[in-house]
Amino acid sequence: MDMRVFVAGGTGVLGRRLVPQLVARGHQVTATTTSAAKLGLVEQLGAAAVVMNGLDAVSVGEAVAAARPDVIVHQMTGISMAHAGKPDLKHFDRWSVPTVRLRTEGTDHLLAAAEATGVAHFVAQGYANWNGIREGGWVKTEEDALDLHEGTAAYTAMAALRHVEDVVLKADGAVLRYGAFYGPGATDDQLVLVRKRQFPLVGDGTGYASWVHLDDAASATVLAVEQMARGVFNIVDDEPAPESEWLPWLAACAGAKPPMRVPKWLARLLAGDVVVTMMTEGRGFSNAKAKRELGWEPRYPSWRQGFEEGLS
Repeated sequence: MDMRVFVAGGTGVLGRRLVPQLVARGHQVTATTTSAAKLGLVEQLGAAAVVMNGLDAVSVGEAVAAARPDVIVHQMTGISMAHAGKPDLKHFDRWSVPTVRLRTEGTDHLLAAAEATGVAHFVAQGYANWNGIREGGWVKTEEDALDLHEGTAAYTAMAALRHVEDVVLKADGAVLRYGAFYGPGATDDQLVLVRKRQFPLVGDGTGYASWVHLDDAASATVLAVEQMARGVFNIVDDEPAPESEWLPWLAACAGAKPPMRVPKWLARLLAGDVVVTMMTEGRGFSNAKAKRELGWEPRYPSWRQGFEEGLS
């Protein structure tokens, strides 16, 4: 069934991979950008292009009403606006402000527009990298809570993720908790640090993380759109792994020297509590539900294969 799909955030790293997949499946896609300079890029991807300010309710309402979509896909983040994309995890609360606003105010504006125009379905971007609840096992399912990291610089970002899930599920939509993205344009900043040996192992590197290739994240999103999926899904690869495994592999694939190791106290001093928690206590995620209910099979079942192919 061909659908009219509205992709909010069509020029982000995932939007650029998602829009062509939707178009290839025969869907009529309208994709947004915040910059008139990127309208041509959206059109090259095969979509109708519109400039939209996700933080402006009128802008969102007009864009959605004009597109008359069957489905809205919310992929807006503010990462490109935050320090030119360079992560500042020591000041996570300040660095994440643009994305926090898009996940709170922006989500609310899109849902209001969906209700006002009778949009049948809503799919939103969530997050499932290292932020599972820090109790019990190292790998979490959709039944496990996300960790809000109260009292830390990560709290506002984690609370924003909770907001997305609360309001989208209330609207009978789907939240796709994507793992850490890798693929074209997604890990450039990390690779710079890895090659400079400025991305160290912290402590014993026991914290788990989950990864997903951009093309696999996009293919899962297409399935969620076409199946009108409801609920929460972890969109991650088959191999959640501790930092002590994935970081040396990433360095080797990037042609870099092995990462240095720093004690937790020094990492806390240099990079802050969030980084130490991420690298030593993080919890990864299981993709069993997405495979079972969406019929999703990642092309890159492991970051081992994906890093190697992408960086060779």
